[in-house]
Amino acid sequence: MQLAINIGLLVLGFVLLMKGADWFVDGAASIADRLGIPQLVIGLTIVAMGTSLPEAAVSISAAMKGSAAITIGNVLGSNILNVLVILGLTSVICVIPVQKSTVRYEIPFTILVTVVMAALGLMDHVVNRLEGGILWAFMILYLLYLLKMAKNGNASEEEETDKKKKPIWLLILMIIVGAVMIVKGSDFTVDAASAIAASFGMEERFIGLTIVALGTSLPELVTSVTAGIKGKPDIAVGNIVGSNIFNILFVAGTTALITPVTYASNFFIDSVAAIASAVLLFLCVVKNHRLGRLGGFLMLVAYAGYFIYLLQPSFLQGLF
Repeated sequence: MQLAINIGLLVLGFVLLMKGADWFVDGAASIADRLGIPQLVIGLTIVAMGTSLPEAAVSISAAMKGSAAITIGNVLGSNILNVLVILGLTSVICVIPVQKSTVRYEIPFTILVTVVMAALGLMDHVVNRLEGGILWAFMILYLLYLLKMAKNGNASEEEETDKKKKPIWLLILMIIVGAVMIVKGSDFTVDAASAIAASFGMEERFIGLTIVALGTSLPELVTSVTAGIKGKPDIAVGNIVGSNIFNILFVAGTTALITPVTYASNFFIDSVAAIASAVLLFLCVVKNHRLGRLGGFLMLVAYAGYFIYLLQPSFLQGLF
């Protein structure tokens, strides 16, 4: 009975996180637009960071509750899932075009920041406030890069002229309710995931790398697969790569600034998997600037192998 309640709370937590993030971002972006802040700046800051709010809320909540394995597992697990599962599924449905800037700069930058986070964490098995500041320094560089790309005409602005403008009081209410939903959703998710792990004798690391990572990546999964089905997959890779960069620099960096995060030694293979998934993506798209069905199939097979590793840690970890 208690297990069923915890599973229900976990699902409720995911729903609150997703809807809360949607309302918070919509409300904040609309108010910023009313204040005359350019759509470009809104897109690069509020909306971009908003897509990482579920991961951020769960990671910060987990770290403050002493469940650091969920914190790091969520970031690494989300990034691995984003590439191997979300892009893998989407590219199996249809071929995904990839922009030149994504191949030349953004994917290599993803590999770089993943290596940096792993190095900082595995060096002394903690990401402290200073190291969180280092991740945020990379974050600022990335935002400046996005701004430059946008000014050069490589990023598009979304217009909302066809939408009826909501009243200010409703936008403020959306921000407040969205924020409350994000906080409560992260609490439910962390508490329920920890309880489920304990009831089955599973490590929090496994829960963070799989269930929690999948739950917080659901928006990206639904968006990318739906875009593929509708024949509009052209921004899928750029969005996923951007999300992965934000997960490391914004989520892990912000969490570490608030409270030092333990980076256990058994996250070594997971860190390698996160780096390898980004390298695999680069190898699949560097020649033709597109992600085809073969590449997608390889990604899904790679994730299957990684998942088998997670299911049988005592055997496979002994090999390393």
